Amino acid sequence: QVQLVESGGGLVQAGGSLRLSCAASGRTFSRYAMGWFRQAPGKEREFVAVIKWGGDTYYRDSVKGRFTISRDNAENTVYLQMNSLKPEDTAVYYCAADAASGYSASYYSTYPMRYWGKGTLVTVSS
Repeated sequence: QVQLVESGGGLVQAGGSLRLSCAASGRTFSRYAMGWFRQAPGKEREFVAVIKWGGDTYYRDSVKGRFTISRDNAENTVYLQMNSLKPEDTAVYYCAADAASGYSASYYSTYPMRYWGKGTLVTVSS
């Protein structure tokens, strides 16, 4: 059974940092694209960042230069380092994985990722 389990969320002041982790199990994800999405209260879920199996990364414009996605294939884990956090980054952050092979942020913004975690809450206070 495939499982994605997020951790690392919490409450942080604006300008602070958090590091999210997503541990995957149930299969080998080294050849999968793995990413982070988020859903703020009252809003639709949106794409944040994706890292492909070869290491290519894609980000939504609003997090470029502040967030960094990385992966450890040996540990089946993907990370999201979030710096310079803003109140508008407040959301539930979800990990996702898929055998998708797109080459742009816009592709992953609408692509139906196959596997999802249950999410971890990030709250940024002003």
